[in-house]
Amino acid sequence: LLRTGQVRVDGARVKANARLGAGQVVRIPPLGEETAKPAPKPERAVSAADAEEIRACVIHKDKSVLVLNKPAGLAVQGGTKTERHLDGMLDALTFEAKERPRLVHRLDRDTSGVLVLARTAKAAAALAKAFKQKDARKIYWALVVGVPIPRQGTINLALTKQGGPRAERVFAAKKGEEGARDAATHFSTVATAAHKLAWVAFMPLTGRTHQIRV
Repeated sequence: LLRTGQVRVDGARVKANARLGAGQVVRIPPLGEETAKPAPKPERAVSAADAEEIRACVIHKDKSVLVLNKPAGLAVQGGTKTERHLDGMLDALTFEAKERPRLVHRLDRDTSGVLVLARTAKAAAALAKAFKQKDARKIYWALVVGVPIPRQGTINLALTKQGGPRAERVFAAKKGEEGARDAATHFSTVATAAHKLAWVAFMPLTGRTHQIRV
C-alpha cells in the first residue's frame, strides 16, 4: 500500500520510514475485508427422511456415546460431489443432549458396520486417545471368493499410492521400495461354503489406506 501511494499523510504520499507527528491526518484505503471473505455456505437442515433413517441406525445410546450400524453407501464426511453424509445428519442425533455428537473415527462409504460417536467433549477425547494408542480393536468381516490357505495368519505387505488426489489408488509394492509403507493385517476364517466362498475376519494391525482391500 505504501509503495503504490495508497497510504497518505496530510494528503501526501509517504515512505515506510516516515515518522508521524501529533495532529497529522493518516488516510488508509478500505481493505475490503468483508468482500474478501467467502460467503459462508448455508447450513442444510436434516430432512425428515434422513433424520428417520439415521435414528433407526442407533443400536446403543448412553450419556457418553452413541453407537450406529452405518449402512453401506453412506459417506461419513462430505467431500467433492458428496453432499449427503453422516456428518450432515448429526443434528438429528442430539436426542436429549444440548450439543450434536462428535465423530471420532470413520468407515469408508461402501463399508457397513459399527460406528461410535462421542456425545461429550470428555468422551471424544477418551475415544480419540483409545484409537490413537490402538486400545480399540477393529474387526472387519468380508465375504471372499475361495478359501484362504492357511485358514488364519498375518498378512505382511508393503503398500504404495499412485495417481493424483482425485484418482489415487493403492497397490502392493516391494519392501524397501521408495514411498512404500509396511502394512500388517491378521485374518481368520470364520466359515466356508462348498470350498468356494469364505467368511473371513480381518484385524488391521496398522492403519494404511485400503490395506484390507489390497
